[in-house]
Amino acid sequence: MTTTVPLQASPPSIPQPHKTRQGRLPTLLSLESCANMANLRQFHSQIIRLGLSDDNDTMGRIVKFCAVSDSGDFNYALEVFERIPEPDAFIYNTILRGHLRAQSTRNSIHLYVRMLERSIVPNKFTFPSLIRACCMENAIDEGKQVHAHVFKLGYAGDEFSQNNLIHMYMNCRYLDDGRRVFDKMSCQTVVSWTTLISGYSQWGYVDDAYAVFEMMPVRNSVSWNAMIAAYVQSNRFQEALALFERMRAEGIELDKYVAASMLSACTGLGALEQGEWIHAYIKKSGITLDTKLATTIIDMYCKCGCLEKAFELFNSLSHKGISSWNSMIGGLAIHGQAQAAIELFKEMEKETVEPDDITLVNVLNACAHAGLVQEGQHYFDQMTTLYGLEPKMEHYGCMVDLLGRAGLLKEGKRLMEEMPMKPDAGVLGALVGACKIHGDIGMGEEVGKQLIELDPQNSGRYILLANLYASVGRWDDVADIRRLMNDRGINKSPGCSMIELNGNVSEFIAGGRSHPQSKEIYSKVDEVLERIRTEGYFPDSDGMLIDVGEEEKENPLFYHSEKLAIAYGLLNTCPGATIRISKNLRICKDCHSASKLISKVYDREIVVRDRNRFHHFKDGKCSCKDFW
Repeated sequence: MTTTVPLQASPPSIPQPHKTRQGRLPTLLSLESCANMANLRQFHSQIIRLGLSDDNDTMGRIVKFCAVSDSGDFNYALEVFERIPEPDAFIYNTILRGHLRAQSTRNSIHLYVRMLERSIVPNKFTFPSLIRACCMENAIDEGKQVHAHVFKLGYAGDEFSQNNLIHMYMNCRYLDDGRRVFDKMSCQTVVSWTTLISGYSQWGYVDDAYAVFEMMPVRNSVSWNAMIAAYVQSNRFQEALALFERMRAEGIELDKYVAASMLSACTGLGALEQGEWIHAYIKKSGITLDTKLATTIIDMYCKCGCLEKAFELFNSLSHKGISSWNSMIGGLAIHGQAQAAIELFKEMEKETVEPDDITLVNVLNACAHAGLVQEGQHYFDQMTTLYGLEPKMEHYGCMVDLLGRAGLLKEGKRLMEEMPMKPDAGVLGALVGACKIHGDIGMGEEVGKQLIELDPQNSGRYILLANLYASVGRWDDVADIRRLMNDRGINKSPGCSMIELNGNVSEFIAGGRSHPQSKEIYSKVDEVLERIRTEGYFPDSDGMLIDVGEEEKENPLFYHSEKLAIAYGLLNTCPGATIRISKNLRICKDCHSASKLISKVYDREIVVRDRNRFHHFKDGKCSCKDFW
């Protein structure tokens, strides 16, 4: 809730005249060369001695340097402002901008009220900063009053004010009002169109954003990026990729913002080849590789299963920001290389880079995936004692997961109960999963019911408890879970696996037959299963339920999505080539066993990224050491 600041209904209409002083021009010329606050104070003292401290033009320059310059001091600007007898609109506008820079947005609104009370006429430079302040403050009531003032004073045609009004309304989720401002503009610029696109996508109306995008008469790289980013933020990576290809076909140059969005899309899809192409383009075109973009590339390589290239880029950076360290440590963690992640963390400490919350989440996650209980407890304890960081939900979640995976269920439950906040679904889910692994049905049932009530719209929560019941043959309870899901209208998420070949991403669902090579793929799966049976493969239906499961039960166990993707990879790649797959769910026990044997029989490395981590299958073994 924000407090409404009443604005004067009728803005004034008579501007105040400027004053002049002899000797003013030489002083102003000197003021232009001012480089820092020490210089500024010297000029200010000269101005006072010359009797120019009530001259708005002179004092306005002092205020401008202090309020909006990178070398300025906004508090000094405020002191100077309070001593000016009759500040004009320019000075008020400068202070408004200063408040905006300082993010003291409520003070911006109060200052505007004061401006009106003193009969200072706002001009077209007043409103963009003021509207932006209303937006940041989420002060929609005041924003609407400012909108009325824009019209009353004749600035309805000013594109800067109008664009900021669109942004304000869209940001505050007044989408119809934002669209109305846009529709009434006499001249809709690329900025106007792009602001509307970003506004719709911000609230998940991606199709509305795309409709606006299609109507644009002229597009630049910013508008392309806004639409691509909208798809990426909604996890519609395939559509982002298709739009990117269209952008390239239209000859639009790739800038660092589009590159960053597309790298995120490649990360979501596991599209390593596309990611490599974008990285090569960045190097070839001379796009500045700042820390943020470098981190995005490192993250892409890590999450597309290519740690070597991630490390290569990481080691080449002359300056490594905390985000780069975090991305690389996190990459090692999800690949199961816990010791390497811990060693890199120690190297980071030697470089005197202060860890943050994300760093410790990554380190604890590495310990959890490798069963390093003592190391995990050590770093968790050091969060407050050494690093001065208070554990958050994510840190407790990692520790509960670590203790649970190691079979220390009582300790995990105790830690969960001692948390200073109520456990979220992630913490509860980690404990239920551990209870299934170690056969503690009583605790698992208790916590599983809490989990469903906490997150009743998530199908995975029901499936987790149903799998727990199924593991001990409690089929009546499994049926009860199924009925509860039906009564609440909860649908299961189908298993989905993606594989990229030659820059194209193919998507498979369990038992699906929509792919053009469907017939050949299913024949290949049958051939693969026949060959691995000679190596001891036996279907493992542990956790497969009568009518509930992470993969649709009506689809045979043999045709889970990752098996279809592996068969497609075997059909369409050269012998010995690595097969990389991304999966939306946790890999099941049967597919895990099958993938190990396929890697041995076909002499392939198979890299699978599931919902939790990476699995590198090679020579009949998995990098997770069957601990996932």
